[in-house]
Amino acid sequence: MSKRDYYEVLGVEKGTQKADLKKAYRRLAMKYHPDRNPDDDAAAEQFKEAKEAFEVLNDDQKRAAYDQFGHAGVDNSVGGGFGGGADINDIFGDVFGDIFGGGGRGRGGQRVYRGDDLQYNLEISLEEAVAGTESKIKVPNMVACDTCDGSGSKRGTTPSNCPTCHGVGQVRMQQGFFSVQQTCPACRGKGKVITDPCPKCRGQGRSRKEKTLSVKIPAGVDTGDKIRLSGEGEASESGGPAGDLFVAIHVKAHEIFERDNADLLCTVPINFATATVGGELEVPTLDGRVKLKIPAGTQSEKTFRLRGKGVKPVRGGPVGDLMCKVRVETPVNLSREQKDLLMQFHDTISGDNAAKHSPQAHSWLGGVKRFIDGIRT
Repeated sequence: MSKRDYYEVLGVEKGTQKADLKKAYRRLAMKYHPDRNPDDDAAAEQFKEAKEAFEVLNDDQKRAAYDQFGHAGVDNSVGGGFGGGADINDIFGDVFGDIFGGGGRGRGGQRVYRGDDLQYNLEISLEEAVAGTESKIKVPNMVACDTCDGSGSKRGTTPSNCPTCHGVGQVRMQQGFFSVQQTCPACRGKGKVITDPCPKCRGQGRSRKEKTLSVKIPAGVDTGDKIRLSGEGEASESGGPAGDLFVAIHVKAHEIFERDNADLLCTVPINFATATVGGELEVPTLDGRVKLKIPAGTQSEKTFRLRGKGVKPVRGGPVGDLMCKVRVETPVNLSREQKDLLMQFHDTISGDNAAKHSPQAHSWLGGVKRFIDGIRT
């Protein structure tokens, strides 16, 4: 049976760069890998075909021979192992790295791992969130041991090569015709073992320490925003870079204001007389007090907008507004004289004058009457 064109197998054009060849091969390998397609002979053949095509096209000499003579130019060089320009196991180290404990590579080829990220929950006031501030935080985390400089070995000694992986940090597992490179179980990818551990960190290379950090909070942050401090997370166990610290912002509830994105909301109670005849009130803002004019006949829940008295968003955009919702407060604890005066006033706005002085109530009562009459008929 004649072989398919290698470019056709990988789904690429002639002249495709190596990086794109690798991407095409990885895609096919993930799709047809025997571990993902158990007992599927067709998938196994397609996987083997893709592997063969990549071995040839990823090697400059073999590719040149194939381009000139076709399969005849490489028949003596294919199918005889993993020779050529790329290590197939390195390719699958990328593809299945997460499954088999992948990480970066350090000196000597052993795996190194980035330290863990940390999160610190920081509670600030609304005023601090709007104006911005700087906070000192104390973060307990794992840092490189200052006695052994993170090596884990007693001062004056050094770790030795792992006898299982011989210092590489990886071991190869053979599964049929396919070889997979995995993290060494003995040294967990470090490539080194500690025979004389540091007495302070007990061979861990890390110790717990509380650090004091200064965090700049930009103006306009809100609950849920996070500030990233690179390299301030936990130290790596294998000599890799430290993780990051994420400061999660939580804005405390305010006594007066609520926040709605860039706008601030507040409820302003007003008395019955001011709502009726109008007046002027002083209302607070984050910049100080301002005058708010209340027109005569203002109804409860009426909202007034004070432009530019809100928040400037941290990600840019116009400054929000302050939305003042007035709430008419019913008088309480009235004296007999005050009650008599109110009843006298009530008599002047009810009856024939109800439609003029209380249009909403008059309209509603008229609707109720029509509804009841409709039921009766």
